[in-house]
Amino acid sequence: MDTLRLRFDSTGDDYPLAVGVHGIGRGAGDATLGPVHDAAIVNFCVDRRGVWLTVPEGTRGVHVNGRPVQRMAMLRVGDAVFVDGSGMRLVAPQAPRQPEGGFGDSTGEAGDVRVVLRGVGGHYHGRSFTLERPRLVGRAPEADIRIDEAAFSERHARLEMLRGEVVLRDLGSAEGSQVNGEPVRDVVLRPGDQVVFDAHHRFVLEAPTGARGDSRAEAAPAEAPAAGGRGGAMRLPWLLVTALVLAGLLALLLLFGTG
Repeated sequence: MDTLRLRFDSTGDDYPLAVGVHGIGRGAGDATLGPVHDAAIVNFCVDRRGVWLTVPEGTRGVHVNGRPVQRMAMLRVGDAVFVDGSGMRLVAPQAPRQPEGGFGDSTGEAGDVRVVLRGVGGHYHGRSFTLERPRLVGRAPEADIRIDEAAFSERHARLEMLRGEVVLRDLGSAEGSQVNGEPVRDVVLRPGDQVVFDAHHRFVLEAPTGARGDSRAEAAPAEAPAAGGRGGAMRLPWLLVTALVLAGLLALLLLFGTG
């Protein structure tokens, strides 16, 4: 798996999380959190299944996305972890990208009802928004995802389809957004990306295989029918020839066998 990063809010430093166990704590005379070999406050365990946060017995004050963790929690990219008065984020190996050719103006392109923005934290936890049409995020009354907080922009961002990809467009907000732990403005979103507005309103983009939001799975099926059609057209004459040969051999066997 690609190497994820643990970003410490106090310093902005990134620490790579390779496969294995990584202890995080405070060294002797060190006031900031960082990697330690002994006396870890928490451990990040990385394996092929993902990243797990484990909390030793007796440790208190550990939160993931604002929720207390007593023993263990499985993390997704973009999660915020708060430990002993300090924060850190699980960051993707690569920063989100912009679409080829830039964004340009909104195209009004039709979306896909199977592409969904699902709330995993904050006011919209457990709710889902389909992206068959553009969705406005902001404090304005007409916003689809309305975040009614005084410091939040009336028109913060818009999610829509652009040339078959899901894009997040910033509409001139003061604070921007986060995607997979990275501060962003305008980016392309992929299934599994975690989007955060105003620090604690969290969403995950979901799309079934082959949906327009998942361009990685879209190209392969497009060629399959054509290849299958050519193969079927070529196999049919050979099946007929084989059947005729077998019928002829059977006839000869019956003819000479009775004699």
